[in-house]
Amino acid sequence: MKDAVILFSFTAVLTFLITVLTSRKLIPYLKSKKMGQHILEIGPRWHKNKEGTPTMGGVAFIAGSIICGTACAVFLGIRYGAASAAGFVATLAYALACGLIGVADDLQKFTKKENEGLTAAQKYLLQLVASGAYLFALVRAGVVTTELAVPFTDITVDLGIFYYIVALLLLTGINNSVNLTDGIDGLASGVTFVVGVFFALVALLGAASPSPELASVAALLIGSTLGFLVYNFYPARVFMGDTGSLFLGGLVVGAAFLCGSPLVIVLCGIIYIVESASVILQVRYFKLTHGKRLFLMSPIHHHFEKKGWSEVKIVSVFSIVTALFCALAWFAL
Repeated sequence: MKDAVILFSFTAVLTFLITVLTSRKLIPYLKSKKMGQHILEIGPRWHKNKEGTPTMGGVAFIAGSIICGTACAVFLGIRYGAASAAGFVATLAYALACGLIGVADDLQKFTKKENEGLTAAQKYLLQLVASGAYLFALVRAGVVTTELAVPFTDITVDLGIFYYIVALLLLTGINNSVNLTDGIDGLASGVTFVVGVFFALVALLGAASPSPELASVAALLIGSTLGFLVYNFYPARVFMGDTGSLFLGGLVVGAAFLCGSPLVIVLCGIIYIVESASVILQVRYFKLTHGKRLFLMSPIHHHFEKKGWSEVKIVSVFSIVTALFCALAWFAL
């Protein structure tokens, strides 16, 4: 227990410091390279004043995660053995792969000088490949089996080959959902910080013995998001871009698999789910009604913006809702 707490604390603090210090240097660099955000014409009109705000800021916390994650992997291997390190290394590698997909997407946007990067098909195919490789690594490491824990019960269901289909849908779905949540200043960072705290509590207090690998992933989430919020909270001086949001998505869903109950992400990540659901419902409703809209705008955080909510209020309320559902998720494990 003591070792896990020390590892968690050291990793979270160091990731936070590296993220803050790297962001401080990265923001002027991104500005000098004119790597600013392009705002869609269909977006809220007041977002136009965000045009040109540096994006791809997620590079800062990715750098911090690589440095601290490498140190964690070495410690886990020495202290707990290769089996313990394997799950953590696979999760970090998966998050990095997702982050690289985000880099490709962001760079495409700069090349095209618009807010559209990779096509949806291109992005999803890359995510599917990365998720498949991650799932294979977890199976090889013995971290997961074909059994799926049912929340709020002690029941596990052996899905056989269908487990992999469910797992791939969960991995890619949550990854894209975190990406959609990154739409206003501090939202993805704030919500993901709360989720990171939840997984930290699960890792350190939720089982008979602490999970150092899950604690390490939670520490990276907490250090990354809290450090980035220093510059990303309203009014944001930098955006994380798809580079950062897809990386965080990889860490978040990876944490759910490491805790042994992947479906818990549906509860603690309720905001991610709602954001995605709002987009799907909007599109379906628009087609069925030949042009009518269910929400003023989707994803749903833009609906509340158009209702007059400030960005700070949206981030605060969405973070509180996340905390409440994290409390519910605690009892689901």
